[in-house]
Amino acid sequence: MFRLLQVSSRALSFLDWTILIIYGAGMLGIGWYYQRKNKTKEEYLLGGRKMKPASIGISLFATLVSTLSYITTPGEMILHGPIIFAGALAFPLVYVIVGWWIIPAIMKTGVTSAYEILEQKLGLSVRLLGTVMFLLLRLLWMATIIYVTVDVALYSVIQFDKAYVPWIAGLLTIITVIYTTMGGLKAVVVTDIVQSCIFLGGALLSVIIVCWHLGSVGAIFPKEWPSHWGTFALKFDPQQRTTLANAMLSVLVWYVCTNGSDQIAVQRYLATPDAKTARRSFKIALLSDMFASTLLALVGLSMLAYFTFNSGLLQGKPITEQADTLFPRFILIGLPVGLSGLLISGLLAAAMSSLSSGLNSVSSVIAEDILNRFRKDGRQKKSLQQIKKLSFVMGIVIMVLSFIVARVSGNLYDIIMKVVNLFVAPLFVLFFMALFVPFATERGTFLGGILAVSIAVAIAFWGMGGITVLWIMPVSLVAGILGAICFSIIDRSIKGRLPA
Repeated sequence: MFRLLQVSSRALSFLDWTILIIYGAGMLGIGWYYQRKNKTKEEYLLGGRKMKPASIGISLFATLVSTLSYITTPGEMILHGPIIFAGALAFPLVYVIVGWWIIPAIMKTGVTSAYEILEQKLGLSVRLLGTVMFLLLRLLWMATIIYVTVDVALYSVIQFDKAYVPWIAGLLTIITVIYTTMGGLKAVVVTDIVQSCIFLGGALLSVIIVCWHLGSVGAIFPKEWPSHWGTFALKFDPQQRTTLANAMLSVLVWYVCTNGSDQIAVQRYLATPDAKTARRSFKIALLSDMFASTLLALVGLSMLAYFTFNSGLLQGKPITEQADTLFPRFILIGLPVGLSGLLISGLLAAAMSSLSSGLNSVSSVIAEDILNRFRKDGRQKKSLQQIKKLSFVMGIVIMVLSFIVARVSGNLYDIIMKVVNLFVAPLFVLFFMALFVPFATERGTFLGGILAVSIAVAIAFWGMGGITVLWIMPVSLVAGILGAICFSIIDRSIKGRLPA
């Protein structure tokens, strides 16, 4: 039997800490290795546009999974049951839309920053609006990752004094910033691959240990439907959270919007030589995500079974109030010495893979969309140095924002929907108009983007129309596109240029 039956808490062992130190040193070593290989800005930001589809696909998957998915997916499974699997049913349609429609349109442009597309098609104001949306989206995303990793996950595992939260957040950010700024996109991609193996291996190991402890694989599946899961319908319902159609729609919209407008995704496609290779990268990312989502859902089932069987470890609190912290707590009290350190490395890996990609992409956008407007040609080396400095500045910004994110109400999934995904659909509205609406105007698209943001904020923080958080993206997307089309038609008619 494991010590989970004997203790409810413990301190990390010397071996656990040794594994953590080796992990951190390894990430820094990769950054140092690739530092010598980056001679130009394009090599630093896009890997010379010669990166292989498997590497890019796994990197994209590892980036978008992050600690948020690593913790919230098991938590959602514990709270709401197998409805979380419904999203995977949308993957075939996601692949068709993104792989055969969006990626070819993006690859034709040959840009470095995704937001160059907006200026080419619509004008400077739309590009700047897209840049601001992206920066807010990814800075809040990275801030939420730091909050979840340090204040929720690591605190549940290590039980340190809350006064140390800023210091631990700072250390996590500094290590990530150092290897990101040293190695550029190549270092980010390689560390993403290593980190994805660590956090997926850790999740699989947790499921195996729980199955061993309970006596069989079947023991992790409930013998009867838990009362707190409730029932779910098949229909679309903006006011109900747990429906099959709602889950599928939310996943579809998120994938299409993210892969069609987010620099983190677009940067990776542009790092490949052509649309065919980029499409293969996306397929690998999608398949990896499907595997990871299934595995993390099984982790949730395992935690539900384990803590139900060992109810004394819940310390008198309902399991529904602790859903997001059960997996981190299991890492400490349910694993042999040494494996706890490996699993904590998995938590850190999930966070750092996303932070490194986020910092690289944010720096790329700021450099291309803002700084280069005031820079003359022939200053490539200085430009590269300034991009690296940007990563340090952005590291400080996301640390500060993480303390603000901690004040948002709701469980972790709600926080992600309210904060992280707030600008996902509004940003794609701009790209949809630029790439697929020939009569779109600069003013009409700008107003449509503002409308989409306004609706997303109203639903997230004021509960407009009683609409659930799952519908923030679909509603703001449709409203933004329709608004942008109407505003563009009105704009053209006013100017006497309405197309026949």
